Amino acid sequence: MCGIICCCGKVDGQAFEEGFVRTFDRGPDMSRVVRAGGGVMGFHRLAIMGLDESGMQPFTRGESVVVCNGELYGFRKMKAQLEKKGYAFASGSDCELILPLYAEYGTGMFGILDAEFAMVIYDGKSGEWIAARDPIGIRPLYWGKTRDGVMCFASEARYLTPLCERVMPFPPGCYWKGGEFIRYCDIARAEVNKESDIEKICANIREKLIAGVEKRLDSDAPAGFLLSGGLDSSLVCAIAAKKLGKIRTFAVGMRKDAIDLKYAREAAEYIGSEHTEIYMTFNDVLAALEEVIYSLGTFDITTIRASLGMYILCREIRKISDVRVLLTGEISDELFGYKYTDFAPSAEEFQKESEKRVRELHMYDVLRADRCISSNSLEARVPFGDLEFVRYVMSIDPKLKMNTYKMGKYLLRKAFEGDYLPDNILWREKAAFSDAVGHSMVDMLKQEAERRYTDGEFAVKSEKYAYHCKPFTKESLMYREIFERYYPNGAEMIKDFWMPNKSWEGCNVNDPSARVLSNYGKSGQ
Repeated sequence: MCGIICCCGKVDGQAFEEGFVRTFDRGPDMSRVVRAGGGVMGFHRLAIMGLDESGMQPFTRGESVVVCNGELYGFRKMKAQLEKKGYAFASGSDCELILPLYAEYGTGMFGILDAEFAMVIYDGKSGEWIAARDPIGIRPLYWGKTRDGVMCFASEARYLTPLCERVMPFPPGCYWKGGEFIRYCDIARAEVNKESDIEKICANIREKLIAGVEKRLDSDAPAGFLLSGGLDSSLVCAIAAKKLGKIRTFAVGMRKDAIDLKYAREAAEYIGSEHTEIYMTFNDVLAALEEVIYSLGTFDITTIRASLGMYILCREIRKISDVRVLLTGEISDELFGYKYTDFAPSAEEFQKESEKRVRELHMYDVLRADRCISSNSLEARVPFGDLEFVRYVMSIDPKLKMNTYKMGKYLLRKAFEGDYLPDNILWREKAAFSDAVGHSMVDMLKQEAERRYTDGEFAVKSEKYAYHCKPFTKESLMYREIFERYYPNGAEMIKDFWMPNKSWEGCNVNDPSARVLSNYGKSGQ
């Protein structure tokens, strides 16, 4: 991951420098600040493609300048096409293509990129500033205005707080130009295909996910894989192992009761990976809690719970290995269903819920993956977020995605029947990552919150935040108070608590964990 911060006009130099310094963990390899169009652009680089200094940003072409945190998949083919048109390139970086592509297509470029990106362009010809974010929001981008009305953009909210009183997430699938946000893609909205041949659908799922994994293996820096032992991360690892042979996998869990470590071990043995297990204690969790919330910029319960193990794991990966790119299994649940979507009252409601979850990914699972990985100066790649794959799965008739098979994610599992994974992993019931690192972690976090607040204190202190996402448990209050120390005006960055759809029968629960649902069953075993 790289870190960007841009201001589209004159700003306080000291405040800019304070924000720029905060971006360092996203890109510790090189740093640079340039002036453009009366504004300023800062970039911290984590070198992944084109590792020498020629790949350093911002890139310039004539009077135009760009900074981008992103990966452009299939860029070598695009580069060859641009070279035929007379463009010359000085580096092996994929992001050097952006200004030539913008010269050719203008803002139409955003809709044709097979990429995940957050970028800011200064158009030297028109004197305009343009910012854009990929359709899912895999790469982070935030915006805010200074008191003088100068528009600012940055990779994370904490980078803008010295400059802007109010900071908000940049909407995915949009670009900003001329003072307004313009949607170029709504990835969640797809025309439903009434294809009913399960074998054909599963073949397409398999083909498109394999392609999504394989294109994300292209890296000039060493790559590794997060392996929880659940279906999604295990599939990503299995596909990569078939393509590359030996891969490096990493798993984390509590010493006491890590549910998934044994399954991760089995998956690693089956695919023949070089496997590393990291164990953590509750003291480790508690020591990391404040740093995790600061890095995440959220108070959401399930995001924080799931981030604690992931953050500690990525921190250790950075210490013990040369891995700089991590492939992960996020964005499968939003497409194929959670445990709670088993309660969806109709196919239409299932699809509506899926669309909602995909549109909000940037505030929850995608945010978690980005911050846990980038805070430790690593890059995340998310094959289930491949644009073609997402479009296809969202177009499948929701009647076929609903759990009428007595097994969640049936289509995804069936798509990879064969020799990808052992049956006890391929057909194993899902356990949420925040629980799978060990039920004891969540239980002890709740106990810690009980220790911090009496019932009376909880009632009084939670009322302070009644204006937006009022804490509804002592645990949620504990997270909110830490969040408010770093983001005192930032609560609206998070739309709501991630929770099951309470309007559905069986889902009116008071905790985001699937453990509280009646259908959890053997998921945690």
